[in-house]
Amino acid sequence: MLQLIEKNPEAAIVLFWKAINAGDRVDSALKDMAVVMKQLDRSEEAIEAIKSFRSRCSKQAQESLDNVLIDLYKKCGRLEEQIELLKRKLRLIYQGEVFNGKPTKTARSHGKKFQVSVKQEISRLLGNLGWAYMQKSNYLTAEVIYRKAQMIDPDANKACNLGLCLIKQGRFDDAGSILGDVLQGKIPGSEDDKAKNKARELLMEVKAIQPPLELSDIVGLDDEFFNGLELLMNAYAPVRSKRLPIFEEISSFRDQLAC
Repeated sequence: MLQLIEKNPEAAIVLFWKAINAGDRVDSALKDMAVVMKQLDRSEEAIEAIKSFRSRCSKQAQESLDNVLIDLYKKCGRLEEQIELLKRKLRLIYQGEVFNGKPTKTARSHGKKFQVSVKQEISRLLGNLGWAYMQKSNYLTAEVIYRKAQMIDPDANKACNLGLCLIKQGRFDDAGSILGDVLQGKIPGSEDDKAKNKARELLMEVKAIQPPLELSDIVGLDDEFFNGLELLMNAYAPVRSKRLPIFEEISSFRDQLAC
């Protein structure tokens, strides 16, 4: 079946439909069909298929179907449904109905099994929820959610998203601090090149947007005195440089800070 999906995904979908209608391994057939449909940009159809036929699937398959639905909602931009499903999954975890009272569960990705802790799953869902609110431009709510996710199970990717959220709010210093932590390796996952590159790009954005520091702010001079001093230097300083050496040094320092 894997070879058929790779060579002829449309034909694979036909076989998945036949299996579902025949009641043959409906759990895997419905999930795999939805994944293939997403790859073929048939996400809306995949959503309707899961909603229509998930009642034929086992209780154990419902959580994985929810995960597929979340990705499909995200793909289609159906934010309200994505947010509602993420909140429902979080409530189920809080109620102890997902991990069956165990600290970990077995998950599968790209054909490989691995263990996921309760903390990791909550943080993952909160990260997705924060991103959904970001798409709605509800940056304050997104920030609160991202900070909760980082308190539970911090990672560099969510730190970058939190940094972006703060940039959107115009809080450049806060954003720079968090992104700097990623580049300095202070957050788990900071060694990942993708996370580092994202942090660098966002910091460049901060530098491009953030207004440069004024010289008077750095040396503690009031505007009136600073402007008068500039006029005095313009009148009496040599043409080659109209700033005294000490002010050249301060200007260099200012430029470094502005970067």
